[in-house]
Amino acid sequence: MNSLQKALVTNAIFSTTSALIMLIFSTAITNLFGLEERLPFLVIGAGLLFFAGTILFEVKRQRTKAVYWIIIQDVLWVLGSVVLLLLQPFGISMMGNVLIATVALIVLIFAIWQYLGVQKLQK
Repeated sequence: MNSLQKALVTNAIFSTTSALIMLIFSTAITNLFGLEERLPFLVIGAGLLFFAGTILFEVKRQRTKAVYWIIIQDVLWVLGSVVLLLLQPFGISMMGNVLIATVALIVLIFAIWQYLGVQKLQK
């Protein structure tokens, strides 16, 4: 397994785990974030499951354009997280903000790792 494949598999595992946590424990996470509506966590969880599937689809194929699209989605997740942390539009709790920042950092690491992996593959 090359570096890109390791990055993709790790991202898919993290995304699947995060999705399942959001789907199974949506009420607890809603409370942890200090929010009242659990629907956003259910939607994000379902979206993450789909995203993880698309990542796994590329583990063997390693198509450059598709991998770059995965990287772009990871970067957009990080940017969205930064916007949430800076603007605080939903009154998320301190623990929720810590979780958002932590996940954003992990996703940024995946984006960089995948980028380096696809660059190495192209050489």
